[in-house]
Amino acid sequence: MTTSLAKGQNGPITASDVVVSLELTTPADLSALLVKADGKVRSDADFVFFNQPTGPGVRLVPGAPGQAASLAVSLGAIPADIAQVRAVITLDDASSTFGRFAPPTARVADATGAVLYEYRIEGLSSESIVIALELYRRQGAWKVRAVGQGYAGGFAALVTDHGVSVDDAPAAPTPAPQPAPPTPPAQPAPPQQPYTQPAQQYAQPAPPQPYGEPAAQPQYAQAPPPQPYGQAAPPQPYGQPAPAQQAPAPAAPPAEVSLTKNRPVSLVKGQRVTLRKEGGVALTFLRMGLGWDPVEKRGLFGNRSADIDLDASAVLFADHNIVDVAYYGQLTSKDGSIQHQGDNLTGEGAGDDEVVLVDLTRVPPHVNTLMFIVTSYKGHTFEQVRNAFCRLVDGTTNAELARYTLQGGMPFTGMVMAKVYRQGPEWKLQAIGEGIQAKHPGEAAPQLGRFLAT
Repeated sequence: MTTSLAKGQNGPITASDVVVSLELTTPADLSALLVKADGKVRSDADFVFFNQPTGPGVRLVPGAPGQAASLAVSLGAIPADIAQVRAVITLDDASSTFGRFAPPTARVADATGAVLYEYRIEGLSSESIVIALELYRRQGAWKVRAVGQGYAGGFAALVTDHGVSVDDAPAAPTPAPQPAPPTPPAQPAPPQQPYTQPAQQYAQPAPPQPYGEPAAQPQYAQAPPPQPYGQAAPPQPYGQPAPAQQAPAPAAPPAEVSLTKNRPVSLVKGQRVTLRKEGGVALTFLRMGLGWDPVEKRGLFGNRSADIDLDASAVLFADHNIVDVAYYGQLTSKDGSIQHQGDNLTGEGAGDDEVVLVDLTRVPPHVNTLMFIVTSYKGHTFEQVRNAFCRLVDGTTNAELARYTLQGGMPFTGMVMAKVYRQGPEWKLQAIGEGIQAKHPGEAAPQLGRFLAT
């Protein structure tokens, strides 16, 4: 029988071995502090966490993919001078807060898996760290108490308050000072220009174009050209508006390039490729490889890679309507033209982390766009990912034909990497590389319309 605890409540533990586990809706770490009656650890060995997973009587057990670790506690092996074992939850993203997510739940089970106590930690708001519960001695027996105490001082402050020594990370070297450029003569500042609204609002998709014709590109207001270095715009008489600036012509889109198996194309954002091989033969069977590497996190107690689960998906469009998706939950599209090769939960390993196979000869005539997206299942942003890329491979010869690499991280949980679309009798590929907020294809779907016309 499971007993539900409220904050501050306690209950007896009769089992000799227990497991403390968590139910979470956002990535977080579980750790344990073994403290004496004065609330301090005896040494750093009494702190159990991911880089030191065992301590006296306490062991950190890795969770299943996508699940938090748990604490296995052998109460009979806890040293006699340890009065409490405190279970601490720390969000992976220290800039986030528990108030943004459903309340976490902590459970205490016996060795058979039967849940003895359950504590839903309500009332958290701005905290990113919480002492969930504690196992403590009382008159020779063990009990559990629901604590639910958020900690505002940061993880380093939490553990140092409990007596754990923390080595500060070395500071980055200070770059040598550079000589300042010569100061130009002071000129009167030009009057401020009124803010110019763009002619067409961003994120509005262009109207559908006739079949086979390229979509019209939206036009945006251009900023006035900069003045030569050291010269300010001539001042206007007081109260007179500044003369209108002539907007320069919009920048030309990146040139369309050709595919050559001996020299893969390095694409830039917006660049288009006609899917023809050397000799003008149409590319009919292609492999879209998507890859990434997690950024190694430098923590207070060592380095480790974040457990980042990105998912590649191919979304099929008929004009502006989604008709099918190939992703980790449906590996083959209903028409059989798209085959997803399976889910990678960590991004570990070299080369492609997830692969999508496309047979263009089997794509139904009414499907005119295939959009390749990557979403972050656990909500990590691309700021926590490096070496994200997508590449186009000839499915017949396995020759890499084109590669698009993302440079720098972005604060998004999803990315529209590229699209393959019909233009007349041909298929073309376009590199996109735009961020969206989506943890799975269902959240991404309503945001994809604006990329159909780019």
